[in-house]
Amino acid sequence: MSNPPTFDVVVVGAGMVGAACAYYATRAGLRTVLVDRGPVAGGTTGAGEGNLLVSDKAPGPELDLALLSLRLWRGLIAELGAELGADGACEYEPKGGLVVASGADGMRALEGFAERQRSSGVDAVPVPADALHDLEPQLAPGLAGGVHYPQDAQVQPALAAARLVRAARRQGAELRLGTAVTGLLRGSGGEVRGVVTDRGELHAPAVVNAAGTWGGELAALAGVRLPVLPRRGFVLVTEPLPARTVRHKVYAADYVADVASDSAALQTSAVVEATAAGPVLIGASRERVGFDRTFSPAAARRLAAQAVALFPGLARVAVMRGYLGFRPYLPDHLPAIGADPRAPGLLHACGHEGAGIGLAPATGYLLAQALTGTATELDLAPFRPDRFPEEAAP
Repeated sequence: MSNPPTFDVVVVGAGMVGAACAYYATRAGLRTVLVDRGPVAGGTTGAGEGNLLVSDKAPGPELDLALLSLRLWRGLIAELGAELGADGACEYEPKGGLVVASGADGMRALEGFAERQRSSGVDAVPVPADALHDLEPQLAPGLAGGVHYPQDAQVQPALAAARLVRAARRQGAELRLGTAVTGLLRGSGGEVRGVVTDRGELHAPAVVNAAGTWGGELAALAGVRLPVLPRRGFVLVTEPLPARTVRHKVYAADYVADVASDSAALQTSAVVEATAAGPVLIGASRERVGFDRTFSPAAARRLAAQAVALFPGLARVAVMRGYLGFRPYLPDHLPAIGADPRAPGLLHACGHEGAGIGLAPATGYLLAQALTGTATELDLAPFRPDRFPEEAAP
């Protein structure tokens, strides 16, 4: 009988975060296998908009992670293009973001927020009301002003994940799709020693939980609690529009408050952006309703109305379709990144909510440093997986 495959690390979850973990682990010289019960980008990643944002993040650990990720994204685009040729593109657009305020009070709050971000290294440029249309000619009149964030960017998320998986495989990583993890292998001292799948065992001294909204279920297989919950969101897709109808990623200032909210109720704040193919994407809604995939006309109507309030010309544009996805939400809005002291051998890379595309490179990069015993470039203490009370309900 042949021995089960042996690796240095098993990464569970082939979304954008798992792809980044596999890429950087393999680049660090670790024998890596990436496992997913479905296809690459079959979960949250495939339902995302591809946001690479600093504009919505207050100074602190998440912003530090985002700034590191933006630097790494630029390097990845150059590396993947050189390695994979023309088809290595992932529709990366350093288009910048524009956050607008409708009234004087909102503008004062936005300027204060931007000032705090600048102290942490964010390029945040105030835009007076009379200059908004220089950046976005189709914007509604009467807005109080805004802040321009040149660092904000966008990728096509499913394509980006697929390209990164391909690059990891070219470096030696193995890929096991359609392979469900059903259990964790444990050593004599309780340490994690690999995974049990519906296609056999995979042995490794390290397992990375990059299972997104199912990260809590994977953690439970190790007997530890990680209170990841799905937060549903809808995106509307318009008919193709002429290039530069919308030039930046544009949203109203209340979007930042919605991202940070703990409410389970439906919240909507329009984020409007064009794609390379021509359609405009309109998000973003948030609500905690479990994994309910029922389409919500109320959410769609609210998003459409808010988008038209920002860009009145969209009232004459057809919406071709809408889709939904589930963001992996943790109660303090920070991802879980790093080793879990409650289950030696288990590391986490999940709970990024709607920021996973943007934060994936830094997550994978830092985990590779942790796996190889290298001092991590950022302190992982704020992202500790065991920071949540064991007795509290999710």
